[in-house]
Amino acid sequence: MASSTSGGAASDGGARHRLRGWLLEGLTDMAKRQPGPHAEPEGVHEGRPWWRVMCLTGLDYFSTLGYQPGIAALAAGLLSPLATVVLVVVTLVGALPVYRRVAEESPHGQGSIAMLERLLTFWKGKVFVLTLLGFAATDFLITITLSAADATAHLVENPHFTSALNGHEVAVTLILVGLLGAVFLKGFTEAIGIAVALVAVYLLLNAIVVAVGLWHVWTAPQVIPDWSRALVAERGSPLVMIGVALVIFPKLALGLSGFETGVAVMPHIEGKPGDTPERPAGRIHGARKLLTTAAVIMSVFLITSSFITTLLIPQREFEPGGRANGRALAYLAHEYLGSAFGSVYDASTIAILWFAGASAMAGLLNLMPRYLPRYGMAPHWARAVRPMVLVFIAIAFLVTWIFKADVDAQGGAYATGVLVLITSAAIAVTIAARRARQRRWTLGFGVIAAIFLYTTAVNVIERPDGVKIGACFIAGILAVSLLSRVARAFELRVTSVTFDPLAERFIRDTAHRRIRFIANQPERRDLVEYRDKQHQIRADNDIPPEDDIIFVEVTVADPSEFESDLRVCGEVLHGRYRVLTLQSATIPNALAALLLWVRDMTGQRPHIYFEWTEGHPLAHFLRFFLFGQGEVAPVTREVLREAEPDRGRRPHVHVG
Repeated sequence: MASSTSGGAASDGGARHRLRGWLLEGLTDMAKRQPGPHAEPEGVHEGRPWWRVMCLTGLDYFSTLGYQPGIAALAAGLLSPLATVVLVVVTLVGALPVYRRVAEESPHGQGSIAMLERLLTFWKGKVFVLTLLGFAATDFLITITLSAADATAHLVENPHFTSALNGHEVAVTLILVGLLGAVFLKGFTEAIGIAVALVAVYLLLNAIVVAVGLWHVWTAPQVIPDWSRALVAERGSPLVMIGVALVIFPKLALGLSGFETGVAVMPHIEGKPGDTPERPAGRIHGARKLLTTAAVIMSVFLITSSFITTLLIPQREFEPGGRANGRALAYLAHEYLGSAFGSVYDASTIAILWFAGASAMAGLLNLMPRYLPRYGMAPHWARAVRPMVLVFIAIAFLVTWIFKADVDAQGGAYATGVLVLITSAAIAVTIAARRARQRRWTLGFGVIAAIFLYTTAVNVIERPDGVKIGACFIAGILAVSLLSRVARAFELRVTSVTFDPLAERFIRDTAHRRIRFIANQPERRDLVEYRDKQHQIRADNDIPPEDDIIFVEVTVADPSEFESDLRVCGEVLHGRYRVLTLQSATIPNALAALLLWVRDMTGQRPHIYFEWTEGHPLAHFLRFFLFGQGEVAPVTREVLREAEPDRGRRPHVHVG
């Protein structure tokens, strides 16, 4: 019986180990600071031609044809074609040049967030990046839920499924979101191939619908004059129409989606033989072609689809509950090409809308692990793909349930996320052009940034629910980030330690006897400071006069950084005092890393001596958490205790 029980326990333990290994596949072993068995170098992907990668980002961008014409008709009415022209002009003259510059400045997929991160340091920079990540999460997660909800709408509105699925929209959307998560849990290797097929079929079917729609407009001579007369009666002069179209434009901002995703998937683009990690010129060139081609294709479809849907579909059908609400082109496919073709079109639309979440998920998995773990603001497992997929799918389930799979209800949040990211990109490239002293580009990008700032402000005023949802994501990211940072405060955060020749000589000269360090907070660095400190430490700890002592001084650089490399430099002061100087984000972590490194170099457990610091423990912890200082002695010991569980191998910490 005992043997059977033991075997069962071993089997359970093995199953848990296999499950954990599967979930964390590809994760870096941070304790050893070496790649795990399945790890892939950061930012390294098998390169593919730009046009294939365009189909991956096109899942998000092109799939908006499923609902954008209906949204434009609902927002602008008969003025929809002119308002869409304004949207296309802003796309080609504004967003496209901005993101071509972003691709040049940030070729590793971080986008405008990385550009702005370089401009801001310390905690204000981290909080700003976390805020932008909140809006990015809003954009990408709502892309997943909104696209799945619209796929459900196409499925439910299809004549073959209306009776069976009507009233079950939330359940169907949850199933679609869950299937998307399952694809990423299994692996995303073949996603680009699937994307190419879906995009090719979808664009072909849309081209057929648009061509048939234009033919019907052309062969019905009364359609254009009737529309023109109704438009003049409703809006008056052409100047008024243009003015109204400019005012309405912010409501059509969903048509700008896809640019941030296009930059996020840049690491998948193949480069050229001469590319370097610092300057992958081939990848940048491919990304620019990707962005330009996608924008031109989408612009043509936006204008033509808006024109035919406005002229051929009664306005009442765009209203909530109407047959064209959220599916204007599908309405035309059924109306003019029959139920069979309409069902094929629906199937294609459902497939691309469902899989549009793939490009958004790829963006999330590219952005979040690049920032949060590096800031210490996420558990280490956040670097692994599968746990993050589970987290994002759980959030997508919650969003779907809250909004009841309603496409219109999620539009405000989606537009807000898109516009904030595009505005931040415009500001980032404006600053980059100014620093490069490119006056014409600075002026041009500045005007574009002002247009997007206006658009974002109008969108927030008219649809405040979008910024409220974005604020919830931001608050969630900030709360989780700070809690994670507190929980990981005592981790050994140093990724590597290097010694200059003099520092290495100091360690080598004392390696044959007891190694003693004095932690010193440098002040005047004169002879009296070192003489008095050495005398006090020797007296308090009964250190014999003949034993060597080395001073260690840490200068805090950017305390908001979590992980850093450590360089140890040696110097001799006043002809007699040996001093090791270090620069790090926190003093305790730097000292702990030095002690462990010296132990491994020499085979001895070094000793380090501190003085107690006066003050309240909580105040000292906050100083350590925010500024890398505080009560150094107990924190150094705690970092050592976590890094080295074996007391027999742990360096000695003395406090007097």
